[in-house]
Amino acid sequence: MAKTYTIDASGRILGRLATEVAVLLRGKNNPDFAPNLVKGNKVIVFNTSKMTFSGNKLENKKYQHYSGYPGGISTILLKDLFKKDPSEPLKRAVYNMLPKNKLRAKFIKNLILYAGEIK
Repeated sequence: MAKTYTIDASGRILGRLATEVAVLLRGKNNPDFAPNLVKGNKVIVFNTSKMTFSGNKLENKKYQHYSGYPGGISTILLKDLFKKDPSEPLKRAVYNMLPKNKLRAKFIKNLILYAGEIK
């Protein structure tokens, strides 16, 4: 049975929030958990613009993407990514915590992120 979870991200640390969201998306908190099934749990996270980061991650953490071409590596700092879209660091963290198989795309579709309050 699919459930909908609502989480307020204000004042929460990125990594700790991402682990909680990943567990809820997979349904590992339910007694009928099966690793090969998508239960359809939806997780709504709001106030992602008010998340906090531990240590010096905001200044030092880098995200890299390689296009496959020579010289095609692009790097963006966490503070720039957070300024551009406050939800993107959380989405990337949760995405990387999910299993690396065909189910990952189905899990990530059930994650809904809002930078501000829900109306």
